Amino acid sequence: MREKIQFTSGVNQLSGLLETPESDIKFYALFAHCFTCGKDVAAASRISRALTAKGIAVLRFDFTGLGNSDGDFANTNFSSNIQDLVAAADFLRKEYSAPKLLIGHSLGGAAVLGVARKVEESVAVVTIGAPSDAAHVAHNFEAHIEDIEANGEAEVNLAGRSFKIQKQFLDDIKSYGNSHISKLKKALLVMHSPIDATVKISEAEKIYQSALHPKSFVSLDDADHLLTNKKDSEYAADVIAAWASRYVPTDVETYKANVAQGHVLVEEKNHKFAQHVSTASHYWLADEPVRVGGNNTGPDPYEHVLAGLGACTAMTLRMYAERKQLPIKHIKVDLTHTRDYQDDCENCEQLNGMEAIVRNISYTGELDGQQQQRFLEIADKCPVHKTLHNNVSVVSKLV
Repeated sequence: MREKIQFTSGVNQLSGLLETPESDIKFYALFAHCFTCGKDVAAASRISRALTAKGIAVLRFDFTGLGNSDGDFANTNFSSNIQDLVAAADFLRKEYSAPKLLIGHSLGGAAVLGVARKVEESVAVVTIGAPSDAAHVAHNFEAHIEDIEANGEAEVNLAGRSFKIQKQFLDDIKSYGNSHISKLKKALLVMHSPIDATVKISEAEKIYQSALHPKSFVSLDDADHLLTNKKDSEYAADVIAAWASRYVPTDVETYKANVAQGHVLVEEKNHKFAQHVSTASHYWLADEPVRVGGNNTGPDPYEHVLAGLGACTAMTLRMYAERKQLPIKHIKVDLTHTRDYQDDCENCEQLNGMEAIVRNISYTGELDGQQQQRFLEIADKCPVHKTLHNNVSVVSKLV
């Protein structure tokens, strides 16, 4: 799920995007984008989506003066980036849950290193292609530094866009070193490409050497600085999720239920639509789609019914094919439910339509006409199919 959010940093309204998993949220992470980029840069969006798929909620936002956030970029600096990150963490803490994982790309990596001690709940920090100190970013406009020093500001071109850099920005980044890295007291993962042409891998070495254990380094082989290749950002997310699971405590409470063999237990999860579903040996969730007020954390009730019939049909057909030694390589059952079925319906005019489950069965293999007809007949003999046609009585009791 994606939710557009806004929060205040100083006098500015900042724009962000909170992505949450459809399943239970393990914990929250805060992502800081690269210098002059934005929350929607490919690396930020792809890594966030991949982490969300693994149960981690991620907030990414535009720093002041960038993207959809208010403010003038010319008046910002590294200190304001730190302030924005503190404000983002405060927002998560107040509205959801404080971020336990901080992730920063490029200068955003230097920023999360700088802000980590200010976010007490954070227990792990990840840098991706990050410099060891903020002053490193000046190499992006080194040809204009003399003009900035002499005139107080200069227009510079960065990645095809024009930005105004003021002398206060230079003064600010010079005031930050990297001595704080040795005082993190948090788990650190340094990720860097050996062919990064924007931030040399020697910067990763400086970060790693400055930090105390626990610390880890992962090489992003063949990746460019912006991780423009989708596979590189997805790999980074896979590593981050696996690494973080060792250090970051999960917010998810493990649900367990003792269920007798042959029974199915359904119990409310969020006192809305989400339900715990348990058998003697399996567990999953049931829910309703977002459009009707659910969180879509699991199949809805009718999808469960269709799944039961579809699974039983495929299993029954497979047993029949094996017993008759039919050359069937693959069986697929596609089901839909409708309350106004008309096709091939006898007496539809009198009935004004009917409720029906439409079951489309396909297979890979060679069957003649007679075998096909028998194959279809066998589908109707699956136990769940018979149950649905047997006028089953549902006996309800209060216990």
